[in-house]
Amino acid sequence: MLATSKQVLRTLAVFFLLGVLSARPAFSADIAKGQLVDREIQSKNFTQSKIGVSPVRRLAVYLPAGYDGSQKRYPVIYFLPSPFDNFRAIFDSMGAQAVLDRAIADGTIGKFLFVTVDMTTPLGSSWYVNSSATGNWEDFMVQELVPYVDANFRTLPTRDSRGIAGHFMGGYGAIRFGMKYPQIFGSVYALHPVGTGSGVKVLASLPNFELMEQAKTLDDVRKDGYSTIFTSIFQAHIPNPDKPPLYFDFPAHRVAGELVIDAKVMDRLRENFFLESLIGKYADNLKSLRGLKFDWARSDSNWDHVYSNHALTHKLNEYGIVHEAEEYNGTWGGEANWSAEGRVRTDLLPFFQEHLVF
Repeated sequence: MLATSKQVLRTLAVFFLLGVLSARPAFSADIAKGQLVDREIQSKNFTQSKIGVSPVRRLAVYLPAGYDGSQKRYPVIYFLPSPFDNFRAIFDSMGAQAVLDRAIADGTIGKFLFVTVDMTTPLGSSWYVNSSATGNWEDFMVQELVPYVDANFRTLPTRDSRGIAGHFMGGYGAIRFGMKYPQIFGSVYALHPVGTGSGVKVLASLPNFELMEQAKTLDDVRKDGYSTIFTSIFQAHIPNPDKPPLYFDFPAHRVAGELVIDAKVMDRLRENFFLESLIGKYADNLKSLRGLKFDWARSDSNWDHVYSNHALTHKLNEYGIVHEAEEYNGTWGGEANWSAEGRVRTDLLPFFQEHLVF
């Protein structure tokens, strides 16, 4: 009797295992594959740029499997990659297409369009704002890019079916667009955003002001990493088109080795740049979003990023803005996000499945 029971249990275990294996087609190599379409937009928003921003902006659009043979319309996720990477790098070297294909095949998310676009200046990040130095990046996004995608692809052209996401500086841009344009983007997810607020270090202590003040061309500031990044920040948020070659007002100077702050310019910078400075102004917009989430890596070697994201979620709570904020164990990085079990697949795409209208 005991032997017979064991045989029955073994048989049931075999059938169970076979059933589990047969129920996992989404993880095979035969999943339906989407396609990637490259396009260009000749923009009107960069003709007055002082630093040589090209008016030709390139984008890549992921279309899900079956798109060509259907008349169905789809929600859209706009993605702002880190400006340290080429805008196509997530597809060319990080495996993004396979991740999106797999997520759709296994039911993590319904079929959707995914758009990534070059939003960089010659120095890196545009910071996604209208600037008299670099051009009108907000206007490009909401007046040109989104209408172009809606006109040329079968989208569900409403804010309820349109999300925006980004990584690092792109995460900053995603939150900023959600703050200012909730009628365009109904859901927002930021992967490890920066520029969210004050960090541990004093803002003006990072760039090399002597180097920037002596610069004759943009190439001169490229000699120092922080100076390159902060020149892009200053060009975006405290621009001055009448001050070549860098085209911004200096928030600080070195005088006899001492850092002297220009309080009025610094105030302009903080009020225009930091996301936490904008919360009060755009609180009602943020409350109207269908979903808002951001995350950050606990082991980021730059503690400013960790500290400022802690502060951002606290301030959002003070204004009663519903959101999700998650600190995860590890370090940040594009390739880690786009791995088979990275945060795009495990967190970002399920978030949009919940908050977008399909």
